[in-house]
Amino acid sequence: MNQALPGKEPFNIGEAAARSGVSAKMVRHYESLGLLPRISRTDAGYRQYSDKDVHTLRFIRRARDLGFSMVEIAQLLKLWQNKRRASADVKRIALAHAADLHRRIEEMASMKRTLERLADCCHGDQRPDCPILEELAEH
Repeated sequence: MNQALPGKEPFNIGEAAARSGVSAKMVRHYESLGLLPRISRTDAGYRQYSDKDVHTLRFIRRARDLGFSMVEIAQLLKLWQNKRRASADVKRIALAHAADLHRRIEEMASMKRTLERLADCCHGDQRPDCPILEELAEH
C-alpha cells in the first residue's frame, strides 16, 4: 500500500481526482486495471491517495491525452517506474503509437474526402433520390 509522505495528509478520491485532473470514476477504473498500486484505505474503507498516486494519475492522464491505449499506458508506467529502463523501449512504444495515429489520420482523411464527394453529388433538396444513401446501400 502507498503511504502518504511524512507531514502530508493523504487525499480522498475527490481530492486526488481534482489534483490530477482525472474524474473519480476514472481513478477507480485505473485502480481496477492495476495502473495504480494498491491504495491504502481508512478503517471505514475510504481510499487514501498519496502525492505519488496523484503524480501517477497525472502521468496516466497525459498519456491518455496523447491517445495511448491502456495497454500502452501500463507498459509506459512500468518503464517510468523502472529507473534501469532502456529509453529505446519507451521510444519504440511512442513511435509505434505515432505510426498508428498516422494510419488513423490517413483513414479519416479518406473518409472525409468520400463524404465531401458524396455531399457534392447530393442535391440536398426535397427530392427522394440521394447519392449518399445509394453509396451506403452499395457497400
